[in-house]
Amino acid sequence: MSWQETMQNWLDYKELDPELKQQLLKLKENTDSAQEAFYAPMEFGTAGMRGLIGPGINRMNIYTVRQAAEGLAAFMDTLDEKTKNRGVAISYDSRYYSQEFAFESAKVLGAHGIHSYVFDSLRPTPELSFAVRTLHTYAGIMITASHNPKEYNGFKIYGPDGGQMPPVESDNITKFVRKASDLFAIETKTIFELRDEKLMSLIGEDVDLDYLDKLDTVVVNHKLIEDVGNKMKFVYTPLHGTGKMIAPRIFQKLGFKNFTMVTEQAILDPEFPTTPAPNPEFAQTFDLAIEKGKKIGANILIATDPDADRLGAAVRQPDGSYKLMTGNQIASVLLNYLLSAKKELGTLPTNGAVAKSIVSSELATKIAEKYNVKMFDVLTGFKYIAEKIEEFEETGSHEFLFGFEESYGYLVKSFVRDKDAMQSTILLAEAAAYYESKGKTIYDALEDLYKEFGYYREKTISKTFAGISGKEQMKQIMEKFHEEGIKEVNGVKVVESIDYFKDTDTTDQGTQKTGLPKADAMKFILEDNTWIAIRPSGTEPKMKFYVGINSDSDDHAAQKLEKFAKVIDSWE
Repeated sequence: MSWQETMQNWLDYKELDPELKQQLLKLKENTDSAQEAFYAPMEFGTAGMRGLIGPGINRMNIYTVRQAAEGLAAFMDTLDEKTKNRGVAISYDSRYYSQEFAFESAKVLGAHGIHSYVFDSLRPTPELSFAVRTLHTYAGIMITASHNPKEYNGFKIYGPDGGQMPPVESDNITKFVRKASDLFAIETKTIFELRDEKLMSLIGEDVDLDYLDKLDTVVVNHKLIEDVGNKMKFVYTPLHGTGKMIAPRIFQKLGFKNFTMVTEQAILDPEFPTTPAPNPEFAQTFDLAIEKGKKIGANILIATDPDADRLGAAVRQPDGSYKLMTGNQIASVLLNYLLSAKKELGTLPTNGAVAKSIVSSELATKIAEKYNVKMFDVLTGFKYIAEKIEEFEETGSHEFLFGFEESYGYLVKSFVRDKDAMQSTILLAEAAAYYESKGKTIYDALEDLYKEFGYYREKTISKTFAGISGKEQMKQIMEKFHEEGIKEVNGVKVVESIDYFKDTDTTDQGTQKTGLPKADAMKFILEDNTWIAIRPSGTEPKMKFYVGINSDSDDHAAQKLEKFAKVIDSWE
């Protein structure tokens, strides 16, 4: 069926949602946009789906959300009755239609006799992960587009361990999603029917209290917070999102009383009016926090994205300005503080383990080595860190201490199995208090790490390939890298080539397996220890190029990074 015929089916459907009908009538006047909305179904993979809101089979709307929920429900129908009866936990963020999509999911699940536990209002993604674990549901659904602009929304599925659904189960769910090709024929129950038949429960404060109690365990040194915490001044912004529901409560509970929220960004507004992209990775998102920080002399500024799984920070400098830190820098400081504090208190285990993605800073590896802690490199995607935690618990081989990705996601305690900005907010505040007690800032602590281990710098270069042709372009680019590889960059020889798609790790000594799952990604190690990684994004129409370098001075590191980044930016 052509995209025009598919669109006409939508136009002819008499019960089409009235709001979508109006949007569709407007959309059909723009041929390119209409084609993009109807040429193919929305991609559904291990991270669920994410896309623009609007009418069409390639857009986020109640019908594509029902289709995704139908895929999960049909898969759960194949499970034994006891497993199926564990049900599904559902949460959502502050975006347009998030609450509606959450309840639409429950309506589809209910039609299959599957119980849903839906939060009574928006909650963070990590709390959804926690709810799956504490309520022992079989799965979880999070309606969010994370840090994307206001035009987007998404549907993420979590497995029984609270991590994103593992690949085997996710692939099966995807097959069922595709089988539900008639979006208008998917059965639902009404909310009244769900409540009457005891197929839906509302959750909220009950889970909040348990989650807050667990967040309390993230603190390494409570006495430090008692002595210094109330002297620290913080500015916190939830960027119009779910962090507002938890962060102020945990700050108060732990004794960090001198925190101020950015009022304008504490409004749960799906327009994200103060920032075009609510991403704590971007400097612009800190404009209001910096303004407030200067007024009160705040030590540190903290921002979490709308679903509160990512955290960014800026630290006050001697001249009163604020310096933003990268995700790698924040992770390195958090890890160093965590390990040093545990060692000082005698609680550092002999079999400690840290996990990071293959595109994250090697500075963390050096820090782990210093404390005799094992570093595990995993593929990009926090579900792989969750799988490592599960492996550690099953085998007893290691005790998980910390996990992170360069994209501003960190996890301290395993009661959540996804990146958790609420946990990292606590640890960052504690670390800031510790360094304050030593007359230092978080940034001073980072400089100390550079002096000890060398100056590490990393950069991510994203290239967008939008539209129908974008996927094919990205595919061709990756095929070229898989076939030809790279021999040198900026005059520096490549000494190791890792192809995660072919499962090969090649050096002058020969080729061995990577030991990781298959993935469309490559990594190259250069003679001077510079590394470069390439992969298509799993959630956005982007190719991502990563480069990491180290050097003996800050200036040299910056110059070296810029030279490599310039070469990489020219690649096509």
